Amino acid sequence: MKKQFIALLIALMPMAVMAAGAKVPLLPFETNLEDKASLQNGMKLFVENCMGCHSAKYQRYERAADDLEMDKDFVLKNLVRGDSKIGDQMTIAMSTANATSWFGAPPPDLSLEARLRGPAWVYTFLHSFYVDPERPWGVNNKVFADVGMPNVLEGMQGVQACKDEHCAELELVKAGSMTPAEFDTAMYDLTNFLAYVGEPSKMVSGKIGIKVLIFLAILFVFAYLLKKEYWKDVKSGSWREKH
Repeated sequence: MKKQFIALLIALMPMAVMAAGAKVPLLPFETNLEDKASLQNGMKLFVENCMGCHSAKYQRYERAADDLEMDKDFVLKNLVRGDSKIGDQMTIAMSTANATSWFGAPPPDLSLEARLRGPAWVYTFLHSFYVDPERPWGVNNKVFADVGMPNVLEGMQGVQACKDEHCAELELVKAGSMTPAEFDTAMYDLTNFLAYVGEPSKMVSGKIGIKVLIFLAILFVFAYLLKKEYWKDVKSGSWREKH
């Protein structure tokens, strides 16, 4: 009984983390693993903006290229980092010692971030950086208070500041290279990719599930016809004559 109770607590831990991190209303987000263009752009954004510090070590470049229907030569030339090969995991060159020295703690691997916290949390987090002169990197985040990282998205989004003393709302005080609508789309694609990385088997299991349902529907037709044929003999009494 004690072991079962401990197992239950472990199973509920991700839910507790999500609840603890949901102090700020989350932006609506709906994952779409069928949108290959979104996922491809999301992978590009992840490599260009996140992989300087964050790895996705449970994902391989080749698996992503296959699942997202990307040309492997293009991926190898434009997205694979350093001396890595197409079959390697999406890891980074930054050492744990350097990361700890620069940031106070190693930046987390993002393979399971969307699965643990939920895509809506990640999507809102990416939108929620604002100027905070008291922080080491000069920025803070409404969703993740006192976050220990710079705002690498500032060039695209621009600079946000608190609209009031309680920071209930944020306002754009300096434009970035993207319009707000373009930034929303980019962050959707990035979050969509992280949702895929968190559980890549979903892309395959969804297709298999449809095939299984089709098979069961066809099997049901044959089973129903066979049942009718058996019951025809039972009702007519021919079954008793044969036995």
